[in-house]
Amino acid sequence: MEFIIFLLLGTGVGVLGSLVGIGGGLICVPVFIFFMSQGGIYPYFSTAAQITGTSLVIVLANAVSGALAYVRQKRVFFHAAIPFALATLPGAFLGSYIVDSFTTDMLNFYYGIFIGCMAIIMYWNATHAKHADILELPENFRYNRKAGIAASMGVGFLSSIFGVGGGIIHVPLMVYLLDFPVHIATATSCFILAVSALGGTITHILLEHVVWIPAICISIGAAIGAQIGAKVSRKTRSKTILTLLALSMLFVSIRLILSGNA
Repeated sequence: MEFIIFLLLGTGVGVLGSLVGIGGGLICVPVFIFFMSQGGIYPYFSTAAQITGTSLVIVLANAVSGALAYVRQKRVFFHAAIPFALATLPGAFLGSYIVDSFTTDMLNFYYGIFIGCMAIIMYWNATHAKHADILELPENFRYNRKAGIAASMGVGFLSSIFGVGGGIIHVPLMVYLLDFPVHIATATSCFILAVSALGGTITHILLEHVVWIPAICISIGAAIGAQIGAKVSRKTRSKTILTLLALSMLFVSIRLILSGNA
């Protein structure tokens, strides 16, 4: 029964993660904290490092599957995806070591504040700004490549600490700072996630932070769900994607902050 539940959870994680380009860690980390830590229904995790390490394995499976789907749809902007992805790697390795000093309550509190701030910014922009539903970049598209690379260095560090992959930051970064169309940003984010999550995952595995039973079962479901999410995204409005992501982040943020202060 646990395996079936993990597969279903992974499928849901994969659909949402691929749809909004965040890799699924946004869902996995809170689920692991609330239901799978000591005292939960399935107490697999005893440390914050195990939570983030296992989550990052699932983020990797989700991101690779989603990236392959988006590459087939020709929606990944490689001119930005490759340098942004490479820039995340040093921070991803460093974050894997830093998280060893976190307690579960610290992870809850700081992660809650982090995604809460992101959620408020995204929701305001989603409801006040116009986002064209463009599936291809215009021929005259320009963006600040240096700013994107610099920001990506910090993204890799934060994503490895919190086990969420960098999509939660990269998508709003590309949309609001670099003026990417939303659909291109989510597709490109999946590719970046696949590379950055690989770097963090390798380090977490070497440090023995990964709990393999949930990691494997949920990853299988996430890989399947990512294919579904990539197909659904073609028919989903940009404003809907951003609003859904922001509200999900805000809800989880409140729960985590309250849990961290309990």
